[in-house]
Amino acid sequence: MENTDIREFYRSLCGISGCQLDYIFDSKSSVELGHFNVFDIAGFYHSSKKKSEMTYNRRLYYKISLIRGKNLVEYAGRTVLIEKQGILFATPRIPYRYTPQDPEQNGFFCVFTRDFMSRSKTGLNIDELPIYQPSGDFIYQLSDEQFSTMETIFRKMDAELSSDYPYKYDLLRNYVMELIHNGQKLKPMESTVNTANAAGRITSLFIELLERQFPIENNAQVIQLRSPAGFASTLGVHINHLNKVLKETTGRSTVEIVNSRIAEEAGILLKQTNWTVSEIAYVLGFDEVAHFSNFFRKHTSLSPLKFRN
Repeated sequence: MENTDIREFYRSLCGISGCQLDYIFDSKSSVELGHFNVFDIAGFYHSSKKKSEMTYNRRLYYKISLIRGKNLVEYAGRTVLIEKQGILFATPRIPYRYTPQDPEQNGFFCVFTRDFMSRSKTGLNIDELPIYQPSGDFIYQLSDEQFSTMETIFRKMDAELSSDYPYKYDLLRNYVMELIHNGQKLKPMESTVNTANAAGRITSLFIELLERQFPIENNAQVIQLRSPAGFASTLGVHINHLNKVLKETTGRSTVEIVNSRIAEEAGILLKQTNWTVSEIAYVLGFDEVAHFSNFFRKHTSLSPLKFRN
């Protein structure tokens, strides 16, 4: 699993070059307002050469997708089949992918950064909303009437984005919140995964517990679960049973999965923050910087500073 930021989204699926990306994201308006964009699904996927290549990644931006068409969605150890139409609220906390099951796809989706919503005059913290909690479902079924209501909001956003109204981004934030509030009233779609499979259920819960600790967004946020014993205790299973289940379902031990995820987050923090190595070691649960450096070198063959540089 990789991490895809908003620049990679444009580079990979829209074919936008590096210099164009610099213009989009380094402009004064983008820095001051954050980033927001809306797309027509039919037009976007018709022109995208990589429409069938969506990988199971954690995307470091928010995405709301209003989908009409048959799609298979995988997220947080669950698999959902959208038979007709639905809406997806994606967050950086939960890795996912969805795969079209037929060529007829339409609807809208919007992408935005945390900075975009944090510019709201209400001081909104979007991650505190129920729909964006790690334990929540983020795919919802829609009736024809509900789809029409959501579609109207997206069309308003699409029209407003092209306008020259000086306060259009404030209005766009309101439209995003209208989508979110409508979404929070909806009933989650049922997972097609057989939840009677105890091993699969334990694996899903383990992955959810692990991923719930990420991304780390400030240097006062310290992960609480690192040891196999801690995960086993939280899940209410014996440590040997947890390790056996994960070996069967993933081919890796508890320690291997946890350490791999921590090493991945360490790499993100080294590349995307200006925190010191000591601060990164602290938020990842290491008591000593030397222990963290040895851990990181073991997983990447580089010291933290060499990796950063």
